[in-house]
Amino acid sequence: MTQQWPTVRLGEVLTPTERSEVVDASKEYRLLGVRLDGQGPFLRETVLGTQTSATRLFRVAKGDFIYSRLFACRGAFGVIGKELDGCFVSGEFPAFVPVPGKIDVEFLKYWFRLPSVIATVDADCSGSTPLTRNRFKENFFLALEIPLPPLAEQRRVVARIEELAAQIHEARTLRHQAAEEAAVVVPSGMAAIFKKLGESHPAKKLEDLCDVVRGGSPRPAGSPVFYGGNIPFMKVGDLTRDDGMYLYEASASVNELGREHSRFIEADTLMLTNSGATLGVPKITRIAGCFNDGSQAFLNLSLSVEKEFLYYFFKSKTLWFREQLARGQGQPNLNTEMTKRMGVPVPPLAEQRRIVAELDVLQAEVDALKRLQAETAAELDALLPAILDRAFKGTL
Repeated sequence: MTQQWPTVRLGEVLTPTERSEVVDASKEYRLLGVRLDGQGPFLRETVLGTQTSATRLFRVAKGDFIYSRLFACRGAFGVIGKELDGCFVSGEFPAFVPVPGKIDVEFLKYWFRLPSVIATVDADCSGSTPLTRNRFKENFFLALEIPLPPLAEQRRVVARIEELAAQIHEARTLRHQAAEEAAVVVPSGMAAIFKKLGESHPAKKLEDLCDVVRGGSPRPAGSPVFYGGNIPFMKVGDLTRDDGMYLYEASASVNELGREHSRFIEADTLMLTNSGATLGVPKITRIAGCFNDGSQAFLNLSLSVEKEFLYYFFKSKTLWFREQLARGQGQPNLNTEMTKRMGVPVPPLAEQRRIVAELDVLQAEVDALKRLQAETAAELDALLPAILDRAFKGTL
């Protein structure tokens, strides 16, 4: 337990170091930053002396422990590794070297990932108001007290943390691979189904199945002349917020004048985003309201085609929309005339309903897998803090 480990001030086991150099206009400098949440230092940029306003920079060396005065309260601490040896920092990044035989800087690095330690740092950085933050000064840093076992035990603890962290990383990698595989299950299944349908059923133009209309956006956007009323106003971001089939709410609203400058649709309308990086996302609204010019809607649908069947047809074409319509000219765009000319295989209604039911089951299975993966991810996120807590209680 930690009560068996002596508690020492960091000032007893670390020595401040300054390898100050006057900036040479003709010299190239590799400048570092320090990532948040204990992720350590990184190469931020390489500049010539003429490209920095600093008159002095400070060289760091392998094994230095450094932190960011400005972002210490967010865990910006770390150790200089071999690949960053000889880089430079500004005076906002104090550096320290360990007293030989006293402390392993890797042990210290993990200690600074404890939430309780960062809470102490944050308290020392508190400004005169809740909205201000002071820089974390070296005197506060050196006054921090750490439970410190013998050097050999420090290194054993570090090795054990890294062993378990590697296992967590492997689990994360496997989870990520599973998520990627799950993400293609439904699109690949839909693509195969609609390809087969296209071989056995003649295509009908979409304009023969429904009216294709585009939304409207009152300008200027956000103006109280048009916006802020009680009529839902559906934006592209509302349609693309999740992978579900249905849209239940809008993030904005318009008034009656805004409605006149937009397009109103009833609930249970099929829509499709029509431009940019989010092109080709279908949605069926569960609300009535207006929608902007980043989407199309399909009205007066023929009785020969199911709305959900068309939804899955469009979903099977999302990647095709983005890849084919860009044409090497930047952002892809789908105008209503292009949509009207699209061919849709239309099997009998019974067959459409069977396909929708099959794809509903497949989507539900993928959604369940995604939920499980999200739960697993949360569990993995909690593992390292729990490991660190045990490590510094001396029970790892």
